[in-house]
Amino acid sequence: MAVGAVPVMEARSVSKYFGTVIALKDVSLAVHPGEVVCLLGDNGAGKSTLIKMLSGLEKPDEGTIAVDGTPVVFGSPRDAFARGIATVYQDLAVLPQMSISRNFMLGMEPVKRFGPFRFFDEAKAGEIARQELAKIGIQVNYLRQKVGTMSGGERQSLAIARAEYRGARPLILDEPTSALGVNEAAIVLRHVIRARARGLGVIFITHNVHHALPIGDRFVILNRGRVANTFARTEIDEESLNKHMGGGAEFDELQRELLTLDAELKRSTAQKTALPG
Repeated sequence: MAVGAVPVMEARSVSKYFGTVIALKDVSLAVHPGEVVCLLGDNGAGKSTLIKMLSGLEKPDEGTIAVDGTPVVFGSPRDAFARGIATVYQDLAVLPQMSISRNFMLGMEPVKRFGPFRFFDEAKAGEIARQELAKIGIQVNYLRQKVGTMSGGERQSLAIARAEYRGARPLILDEPTSALGVNEAAIVLRHVIRARARGLGVIFITHNVHHALPIGDRFVILNRGRVANTFARTEIDEESLNKHMGGGAEFDELQRELLTLDAELKRSTAQKTALPG
């Protein structure tokens, strides 16, 4: 699907301070409909802080958040959700002891009435969950199965499908593959590709280049709270992306330093060995 002209969501030169600590400084990022933007960086790079601002958990001290080109101020995650901003965090917000259908409808449970009483409509919830999961290629035979019995990739799939059902237009995925093996990660990455094909904008947060490269249209690399580099898919390969993720020139300098240290230690050991007993 062609990428839309107006970003569905963007951060415009946002900064965030915690006392004297600069968490983010002058960071810009935009995602268009039908586009996957991979936000990469090591721990402490500022990824989590940026996502909290996009999700309404934090407000920028400087700069602007915009939705469909219009500046917005989120007072809470509920405000962001009302504008179609859906974030799937690492902890997924699923309840392991509840059924698949109950988890899927969490917070928007259909009910049926018997006189003055209201009950959770398990059948209706199950039908909705089955249909929505099928849209992303997940077939579930027993919707009363507890979520805790599902694999990591299946739980991520459930959370992604739930976010889409709730009206996500930009879908923000916070390290969705970090704790998954290759096969489970592949399930999630396929869903990201399908979401893009349906016209969603996706912000995919990760530190794993192997997972980002096959799905990303653009790559934004954060380093110490600042945008270090931004690349289109046609401008970067795996080796270069890994190098930029590692700090580029900083990594080269560190590598030289370690090689020098190793050589010095080997010389010192050789000299001690050569001394007469």
